[in-house]
Amino acid sequence: MFAPMEPAEQSPRVRVGQSADGTFVYDLDRSPELLPAVRGRDLEAAWDAAREAALSDRWGAPRCFRFLRSDGSVTDLALADRDARCWAGAVDRLAGIGTCYGLSILLRLLALVALLAEAPWTAAMVRLRRDGAELHPLLLRAAAQASLTDDARFDAEAIRARLGPLASLAVLNPPAPAARLAGAPP
Repeated sequence: MFAPMEPAEQSPRVRVGQSADGTFVYDLDRSPELLPAVRGRDLEAAWDAAREAALSDRWGAPRCFRFLRSDGSVTDLALADRDARCWAGAVDRLAGIGTCYGLSILLRLLALVALLAEAPWTAAMVRLRRDGAELHPLLLRAAAQASLTDDARFDAEAIRARLGPLASLAVLNPPAPAARLAGAPP
């Protein structure tokens, strides 16, 4: 899918192109774990923009990313999933994923979605609603500041450690009270 990057082609910016089939292609001269941290409010704005794009059925084009590691190897990431394409388009409109900062916002958003799906301990930090989900500010801040892995994900235990003991106190989704029979003593 991608041709190898030559050292002379490297620059500190994201190089963006588009293939004949409409797929956007992004080449970056560093690996995901070297992308900058972002502001929590920017990640929250991306979360909201992605939700709005999904509700508006703006699905977006496929996107492919190539990250060059310091040892010369590469990490390729393809966003073909309809939801991921939708979210990428929303973040691109919001922050421009043709920049390291904008791309970092997108990858953190995708990594956060994966973390929510895979780490059961995050359930207390999410309030599900009919039109989306609300994330606890501590979780957003941790995701904005934590390093990504070389495959553009979060280390779940590193995020949990970053939250520290506050994670167990930060409950957005408290358990429902136990049901009682009418007339039963409390």
